[in-house]
Amino acid sequence: MVRKIRKRAQDRAKAYDKRGMAKPFRPWDPKQKWLLPPEITEFIPEGHVSHFVRDLVVEQLDLSAILITYAEERGYPPFHPAMMVALLLYAYTQGVYSSRKLAKACIERMDFAAVTGFQKPEYRTIGLFRRRHLKALTGLFQQVLLICRQAGLVALGHVALDGTKVKANASKHKAMSYDRREKAEGEFAEVVKGWLDQAESTDLGEAFRFRNRQGDELPAWVVNKVDRMKKIREAKAALEKEAEEKAKAEADKPKKRGKKNGKDDDQDPPAASKPEPKAQRNFTDPESRIMPTKNGFEQCYNAQAGVDAKAQVIVACGVVNTNADCPQLLAMVDQVRANLGRKPRVLSADAGYCSEANLEGLEARKSKAYVATGRQKHGSKAAVHASNGRHAPLIAQRRDKLKRGGWRSPYRLRKQVVEPVFGQIKQAMGFRQFLLRGLAKVQAEWQLVCTAHNLLQLARAQGHCCN
Repeated sequence: MVRKIRKRAQDRAKAYDKRGMAKPFRPWDPKQKWLLPPEITEFIPEGHVSHFVRDLVVEQLDLSAILITYAEERGYPPFHPAMMVALLLYAYTQGVYSSRKLAKACIERMDFAAVTGFQKPEYRTIGLFRRRHLKALTGLFQQVLLICRQAGLVALGHVALDGTKVKANASKHKAMSYDRREKAEGEFAEVVKGWLDQAESTDLGEAFRFRNRQGDELPAWVVNKVDRMKKIREAKAALEKEAEEKAKAEADKPKKRGKKNGKDDDQDPPAASKPEPKAQRNFTDPESRIMPTKNGFEQCYNAQAGVDAKAQVIVACGVVNTNADCPQLLAMVDQVRANLGRKPRVLSADAGYCSEANLEGLEARKSKAYVATGRQKHGSKAAVHASNGRHAPLIAQRRDKLKRGGWRSPYRLRKQVVEPVFGQIKQAMGFRQFLLRGLAKVQAEWQLVCTAHNLLQLARAQGHCCN
């Protein structure tokens, strides 16, 4: 049967050849030599976002803070800093954050070659450049933001604030509470002491095995336990220091005095300097914290963003290692004014930013804000200010204001302004976890991500292909 089908196909092909109806194909020779050197536009079309990012870095961004560090004339010439900056920014717009994946893309992807001009920096070079100029790279956020404003993408008519939890570069299983550290420290101390004694006797009996070394090195099976005990002690000391600083700050606050049995009495007892038993600290990234997410509790940072409603451009950003959004409201409002020279006409935020102190700060700044009050009710215990025990009239006023505004209130637009931005960053750009560790480095990394988001918004507005 197979032979009949094959013979029938051969006869049909011969018949087509005799009639001159054979299907012609384009010539294909992968090893064909180029007669003339090709241009990059022959591989990547002119409207591609890779050309846009490269040209914007070269023509519009001020890189003097990076260029000034290259003062040494000797040595092998490094890659051009402008090319490295363009490579990093374009990589972030494409969701490529790892230096190894970035170096691989420079070899395999033509859009990255359009940025580098076919140069191929190694992953060590990329990682070292990012670490060395991390502070200068964060300054690009404000420059790109001003370019977006000049292009008409920022109106400051309505700015919405929100926060999102982003996983830290650490496992939640590498965190240990203070009471567990105290127990583990004693357990490890006893185990390590026994092992050290055993290692010393072993070294004396097997000294001939260490002829090429000093002979006093600890075996590998001991070193791991010793290092872990050191980390436990360091983390315990850090928690104790934080508790001591917190107690000192509480002691420096003016005490509220009340009358008890006709005599003045201090209402606030002295704060204890010992950490709480459940206070945790992570071994991998000590500045990250356990925070609740939709997938349960994770080791995270709290990333903040203020988004302009006109084109969803991020006008303020920051990262904190606390779960609460409330303390960040006034700082974000001040950052918007510092970045663009004036405050937004209308500001909106969810109930996580609501407090009497924040509303007082907004009134002092003369900001027209729509902040949700949640389930707080006037005259109830929920409407009592948590820090000083007095009623919160501003919260009640804001609640009535939102209720009177109804569907005409700008607060109804808050979700559609700021929530899609987090979706674009986490889903489209694939940024769900920080690569760097430590609060300062994480803040710089978040600014780079927000800069890349603004670059994509600017590129789309100017008709460039961002796919």
